Amino acid sequence: MAISNEIRGIIENTNERFMAAFKKGDAPGVASLYTAEGQLLPPNSDVVTGRASIEERWKSVMGMGIKDAKLESVELDALGDTAVEVGRYTLSGEGGQVLDTGKYVVIWKKEDNAWRYHRDIWNSSMPLPGQG
Repeated sequence: MAISNEIRGIIENTNERFMAAFKKGDAPGVASLYTAEGQLLPPNSDVVTGRASIEERWKSVMGMGIKDAKLESVELDALGDTAVEVGRYTLSGEGGQVLDTGKYVVIWKKEDNAWRYHRDIWNSSMPLPGQG
């Protein structure tokens, strides 16, 4: 089902808020964009559940020298109070050095009258060391 321009605008705005908070190193601000029972499904790691754990995970990522996260929405579909987004990301370090690029899928959920990240999974498009 096609997504309405209103929902598309809200999701794009939330992605902008994510990127702005990430760039400021604001892990609590990033975590606030997830549902109460939100989950990260990062590569090479267990599932991270709940805002407090999500905040800690993003704080850890920011502490690894990742200074900027760019999100590019490629596809959006709405399913009632749920939406699915497919996109691309770029993670950068000091001086804009690209550290990783890849793709993601987010399941969005309307919670407390706001669209929030509910399930967030991503993986790198860069080759593993020695395989490039």
